[in-house]
Amino acid sequence: MLRVVPPLLVLALWVWAFIDCLTTPEEDVRHLPKVAWVIIVLLFPLVGSIAWLVAGRNRARSRGRAVPWPSGPTAGYPEYERPQRRFVAPDDDPEFLASLKKDNKNHEDMLKQWESDLRRREEELRRKDESEDDPRG
Repeated sequence: MLRVVPPLLVLALWVWAFIDCLTTPEEDVRHLPKVAWVIIVLLFPLVGSIAWLVAGRNRARSRGRAVPWPSGPTAGYPEYERPQRRFVAPDDDPEFLASLKKDNKNHEDMLKQWESDLRRREEELRRKDESEDDPRG
């Protein structure tokens, strides 16, 4: 059991350091370019992982960074990413409700047309049956 634990710890440290290195923003990487750190961590699992933890990432800078919390419908967005309009639930959206009413009217008109066509065909069949049953015919 004790022989298995150290390799598992090294593997866990290596995977964590590799993922941390990949997801760290370029401006938080110290001393070397990010690509160099990724290669070091990949090629030298134990030493590279420890080096990344000690010298690679600027921990003080990343700890002090606050994520802005939007306070209004467009707060926190740069001008080019600002949404054009707020999300409206479908049951509150007048355009969506109008399209539903239009679709309902179209379906009702189609149903009326089918019913009238069915009545016409039934009448034709009744006339045909009556003419066949009539001995004069």
